Amino acid sequence: MRYTTFGRNTGLRVSEYALGTANFGTLWGGGANREESRKIFDRFAEAGGTFIDAADNYQVGESEKLLGEFLGADRDHFVVGTKFSLGAGRARISNTGNSAKNILGSVEASLRRLNTDHIDVYWAHLPDSVTPVEEILSALDSLVRSGKILYAGLSNFPAWRISRAVTLSELRSQARLVGVQFEYSLAERGADRELIPMAEALGLGTALWAPLGGGLLTGKYRQSDRGRLSDWDGQAIRVEDSDRRTAVVDAVLGVAEETGAPAGRVAMAWLRDRAARSATTLVPVIGPRTVDQLDDYLAALDLTLDDGQLERLERASAIRLGQPYELIASHQDAALGRTGERFIRPTVPVA
Repeated sequence: MRYTTFGRNTGLRVSEYALGTANFGTLWGGGANREESRKIFDRFAEAGGTFIDAADNYQVGESEKLLGEFLGADRDHFVVGTKFSLGAGRARISNTGNSAKNILGSVEASLRRLNTDHIDVYWAHLPDSVTPVEEILSALDSLVRSGKILYAGLSNFPAWRISRAVTLSELRSQARLVGVQFEYSLAERGADRELIPMAEALGLGTALWAPLGGGLLTGKYRQSDRGRLSDWDGQAIRVEDSDRRTAVVDAVLGVAEETGAPAGRVAMAWLRDRAARSATTLVPVIGPRTVDQLDDYLAALDLTLDDGQLERLERASAIRLGQPYELIASHQDAALGRTGERFIRPTVPVA
C-alpha cells in the first residue's frame, strides 16, 4: 500500500485505497455481519490501509457503530471520514439535508456512534437542492474551529457548486474545503468532463466511489445477478445498458484473459494508472462485502498493465466531452499547430 497527501492543499496523509464501509452491517438487507466486517477492517489495516470512508445513513447507522468499535484504542492511526445529509434511522424533514441545524446535530450523532471526539474528514453527502452553500460552509467552519472535525469536503456536488464553495471559503477566510467525492470507473467516466479537471486545477483530494461500477466490471452479472444487483435493488450499480458499456466489459474481460488476472483486478489496475497520471490525488473507495473481495482489491496493487492494454481500456471507456470542450480543443490544437513550434503543456491545468 502506498501513501499520499489528500490533494495539494493539505498535509493529511492517506493510503492509496480508502475502505468504504457501506457493507458494514446488515440492516439494509445486504452487507456483512459483525464478524465478517471485523475481518475486513483488520485485513485492510494489516495491508497498510489507513483511510476509512463512512456515512451516517450506511446500514441505518449500524456501519458507524461497528466502525467505532473496530477503531478502538488505535483510532488515531486512521483517517476517518464520514458523511451527513441523509440521516440515520427514520428520515424526517428535521434530520436530513444540509442545513446548519442538521449538520450540527448529525456530527454529534456520528461522534457518538464512532466513539470518538473528532472526525478527520466530514463530508456533505449530496446537495439537498435548498440549502445555500454559504450556510453549509459556515456550519463546517464552526465545526473545524471547535475541533469536532479537522477537514471538510463535498460529495456528489456538481463542479460549479464545488468551485463556488472553494472560492467563497477562501474569500471569507473559512475552513478550506480539501476534498470531493464522486463516482468514477471504466464504466462511468462522466467526471472527465468537469469534476476531475476542476479537482486537478484546485488541488482537491478526490475520493472515487464505485470503482468497479457496483460489480459490472467484474463481469459477474453476465452469469448471475447475485450481489448488489439483487441485494440492493439496483442501488449504486451499473448495468450493460449501452453499446459503450458492453464494449467496456468486453475490453476488461479481454485484458483479464491475457493477464490471467480477474476482471475486477484489471479495472482497478487501470484506475491506479489513471491516478498516477493525475495532477491531484485520486483515491478509489473500495467497498468489499467479504474478505475474499478485499483480497482481490489488494491484489490489484501488484498488477501492472502494458501500454497497449491500457490504451484499449481507455479507448473503450472514453466518453465524448461535448461542448464547449470539443470546440475549445479543436481551436487550441489548430492554433498550436499553426505556430510550427513545440509547445509543452503544463502538468497542472490552469485554473
